[in-house]
Amino acid sequence: MVDTIVDKKGGNITLLDIRNQAVFADYFLICDGENERQLKALADTITDKAKQEARILSNGVEGDPHSGWILVDFGDLIVHIFSPSKRDYYDLEDLWDDAHVILHMQ
Repeated sequence: MVDTIVDKKGGNITLLDIRNQAVFADYFLICDGENERQLKALADTITDKAKQEARILSNGVEGDPHSGWILVDFGDLIVHIFSPSKRDYYDLEDLWDDAHVILHMQ
């Protein structure tokens, strides 16, 4: 999924291991998109590639590009796609600061 985000020019990618902090998921994958169109493209491509290449279906998609935050739920992995301003506002990395950072890419 990280490769998919990079291919679609998503940025500021962080993968958090939240297994010791949460029971509802094991990992958060967080990234930015620069505009509503890119947020939608990232969400659509992530769900499509997961289905085609790994035969994994999402449990659901919440939010929309207009809100600045799209969440794609794959069960053990939750993908958060933010506009930069919404990412700063919600600051999941600080909220989940006890989580282990597995990957961080600007």
